Order: sequence, then C-alpha cells, then structure tokens
Amino acid sequence: MSADPQLTAQLLHALAEAPQGVSLAKLCKQLGVRMSVLLRTLAWLGTANLDGEPGPDWVRVEERGERQFAVLTPAGLVEHVQGATAQVPQGG
Repeated sequence: MSADPQLTAQLLHALAEAPQGVSLAKLCKQLGVRMSVLLRTLAWLGTANLDGEPGPDWVRVEERGERQFAVLTPAGLVEHVQGATAQVPQGG
C-alpha cells in the first residue's frame, strides 16, 4: 500500500506554491479530501515507518500554536520538480 500518485502530485504542487506551509484544514479544502485521507497521505510521504520502510521525507507536519501545517522538505521540492518535468511533453 502507498500514497495515491495523483493526490501526491497535487499535494506536492500545493506545498511547492507555499514555502511557508499550508494549514491541514486548508489543504483538505483545496485538495477536496477528508482529514483522515490527508493525514494518511502525509504519513506515507513523511518519515513515518510504514510497511517496515521509512517514508521518503518529502513533507513534514509542524505544530504552530493550535494549528498544524504541512511543509514541503527539500527532498519533496526535488520530487515535485522532477515530477513536473516528467509531465512536460517532449517536442521534436
């Protein structure tokens, strides 16, 4: 089991546009997913040890007062850029 590739791409894109991070509540609305789906996806993309392997460390969740924010890590930014580049059609 792993994170949904389409949701992963959308999440990385949303976080790449907000270097300071995005509140989890706002991400749920922006991505059209329930909080449980978002939290599960963030766990897969963070450093959580799931299926016996650590995650890729593409995102982290920060506590800011009473709110939680998702933030793209440097590794996540690289993945986002590589994924976006791979989707650009090659002309010739």
